[in-house]
Amino acid sequence: MPEPSYEDFRHQALACGFDEVLVREWAAGQVLATHTHAFAVSARVVRGEFVLGCEGREQRLQAGDSFELPGGQPHSEHYGPEGATVWVARRHGPA
Repeated sequence: MPEPSYEDFRHQALACGFDEVLVREWAAGQVLATHTHAFAVSARVVRGEFVLGCEGREQRLQAGDSFELPGGQPHSEHYGPEGATVWVARRHGPA
C-alpha cells in the first residue's frame, strides 16, 4: 500500500473535524520542554524522528508513525539529529 500524500492526510483530517492542517519543520536537536496546546492534534511524522514525552512515558516516533494528543495534554518533544517534518492537523473546538 503506498504511503499517503499530504493531500490525502489533509482531506482525511478535515473530514474528521480538524480545522487546520499544516506542515511543521523542526530543527536537528530541537527540544520543546513540557507544554500544552489549546487544540487537539493528529499528526504524522514524514521525515526524521523525535521523542514525544507524555504522562511519564517517552515514545520514539519515526517517519511513517502517527500520533494524537487531546487539547490541554502536557507533553514534551525532543527532535533527533536530522530534525523532523511532521504533518499536523489541529482541532480548535470540541470534537
